[in-house]
Amino acid sequence: IDFDLILENIKDLNSLVGEGISQIEHTPRGARLRRPEPLPLTLYQNGIVVGHGAFRPYQHPATQQCLQDILDGYFPSELQPRYPDGV
Repeated sequence: IDFDLILENIKDLNSLVGEGISQIEHTPRGARLRRPEPLPLTLYQNGIVVGHGAFRPYQHPATQQCLQDILDGYFPSELQPRYPDGV
């Protein structure tokens, strides 16, 4: 697993979704600026943890698909329904 490429692609994906840029959140009394909550991805020698989820070994097909999406330069497909604008 090419961890350097994964980290580089994650940085690129983060910049595409506007990492660190505040968004306008409409409230009943007007609006306010809000920074989107990041979704942590922890890489281990033998697997990953996405968000506050369970440990997922690299051999698991869903983990392989997630990492392949990142390596291909795409937002992980498993996260797209939950985060349609990226995270």
